[in-house]
Amino acid sequence: MPRTALRVRRWAAIAVLGGLLAGCGTTDEPSGSAAEPAAGAKARTSTEVRPIEAATRITDAKGVTVSLEKPPQKIVCLVALCDDILVELGMVPTATNSAVLAHPDFLGKEKAAKVPVVPGGFLSPEAEAILSHRPDLVIGLEDTHGKLAPALKGATTFWPVQPGSWQDSVGYLRDLAALTGRTEQGEKAERTFRTRLAEAEENRSDKTSLIIFGSDENFGVATPETDVAAGLFPKISHYPWKSRGVDGSYSLEEILARDVDVLFVETLSFGAPDGKLSDKLAKNPLWSRIPAVKNGKVIEVDSEVWAKGRGTRSLGIVLDEATAALR
Repeated sequence: MPRTALRVRRWAAIAVLGGLLAGCGTTDEPSGSAAEPAAGAKARTSTEVRPIEAATRITDAKGVTVSLEKPPQKIVCLVALCDDILVELGMVPTATNSAVLAHPDFLGKEKAAKVPVVPGGFLSPEAEAILSHRPDLVIGLEDTHGKLAPALKGATTFWPVQPGSWQDSVGYLRDLAALTGRTEQGEKAERTFRTRLAEAEENRSDKTSLIIFGSDENFGVATPETDVAAGLFPKISHYPWKSRGVDGSYSLEEILARDVDVLFVETLSFGAPDGKLSDKLAKNPLWSRIPAVKNGKVIEVDSEVWAKGRGTRSLGIVLDEATAALR
């Protein structure tokens, strides 16, 4: 797999393997609890939402403290989780380097095209371009964008985030709702997501599912330990895939042996699109023998939402699409 594809997901592996810290803004369930329920288990995610109080200072689930003089209005997003949260709160980023806003359940292509794009791409956004928007707050991934902190210091506030589970994502939603004063919107978004997840758990499928990602035949398997969206799947289906470390993955032979019923495919593009991952994998004779392939249950999904979104709106879309396919 290309280095860039691995880099996109490596941050999650590091976050989970490095341990999860409890702090302000976390949910009432332990972060990173992605273990598959026992057969016949009735436990469901709670739909209860604790009130969010407006604040000018928060400490997130990773122990990062963000302190502002007033609610931020101009926010630059360097990671799609930020865009996701802002849309949930009824806000639009001042600038972004994510394409998730173009999804019809976010802003749609026409409105998203009006949001300025930060040059330099996801891995190397330009500090001068960021500061040209005079942001009150900049949100990026700790391990990818943390190197920007010195260049932004004194001119704006930088908030490094590192979600490793849906609980982390909810925590970040609550934290930003508190900072912006959009507490009702934050509570509503959390409640909507929790309700979706609880309903999906109640109707858990007995089918075996799998999420794969990549740009060519050297694909990767999304596992609950290293991928926020994949962390939902043991709750809604049989998902027997475990992390094999940052560089480990599964072969087509192993996937064939697991009798996958429904296969979700994330095609990751790093430049001009050059075709679907599923079409490339179809050149391997083993591909056609996978039950999901034989039965027409291979679903190419929007990687901006499934692989990069990681917020409650993106994860809600993942749940809707996954449960429909798993019926």
